[in-house]
Amino acid sequence: MKALSFASYALGAALAVLVLAHALVYFAQERMIFFPQPLAEDLRAAVRKAQPDAREIELATADGQRLQGWFVPNGGRGAALIYFGGNAEEVSGLALEARELPGISFVLFNYRGYGQSTGKPGERALFADALAIYVWAASRPGIDRSRIVVMGRSLGSGVATYVAAQRPVAGVVLVTPYDSLAAVGRSHYPFLAVGALLRHRFDSASRARTIDAPMLALIGGADTIIPPQRGEALVRAWRGPATAIILPAAGHNDIGLRRAYWQSIREFLRKTGTTPTSLA
Repeated sequence: MKALSFASYALGAALAVLVLAHALVYFAQERMIFFPQPLAEDLRAAVRKAQPDAREIELATADGQRLQGWFVPNGGRGAALIYFGGNAEEVSGLALEARELPGISFVLFNYRGYGQSTGKPGERALFADALAIYVWAASRPGIDRSRIVVMGRSLGSGVATYVAAQRPVAGVVLVTPYDSLAAVGRSHYPFLAVGALLRHRFDSASRARTIDAPMLALIGGADTIIPPQRGEALVRAWRGPATAIILPAAGHNDIGLRRAYWQSIREFLRKTGTTPTSLA
């Protein structure tokens, strides 16, 4: 009887812990998915020094929020890159990398709650904002709508994929991408019913099957946050031409430091015809 009672107690305790874990994930998922970062004044100054022609910009959303970011002409000749950052990224830093893609304008907006953007981030809001950003870029004088490329890193790969499924783009660059947040969650928490708990699903694989635009995936072979298998699954789901480049020793946060990173992006843009001919 004592053994049976102990077994019943242990089972009950285990179930209680499991229920508590599910409740924690459900109610805390926004804090687990989104990590808003402020715009540091020293970074703002660095962007203005490195890119004298960069302009700080704002975009009003349909529901009354304000998105803050940068437009970097970068000697642009019609081509433009719209960038969507990671879940803990304030995007101003990418303006410092514009020299890697001369002749291509950079459009950088912070998510809601990031930088100096107002509001709270969420999947539906980020998707709606991303389409508004696309319209802003496509209607800007000097930008050729047929030469717009979307680029997303980590969380932002899901936003870039959404835009590519909804609007015409010349190409898609995805850095440390995933097929869905549910699949990523299951890889970290196999004992949880992650798929049933998520309100922000970022299901890129389901959208990839509708996208004809060419895609480049840069995958960190040593990524412990988004396992390489998740990016490879997205590449397999992509309907259009998709290229996966795995950087074997690259982790989630240092992939951009690898020499092959920008080299691969430049080559991809050259093949898609986005890079100005004289600069290819």
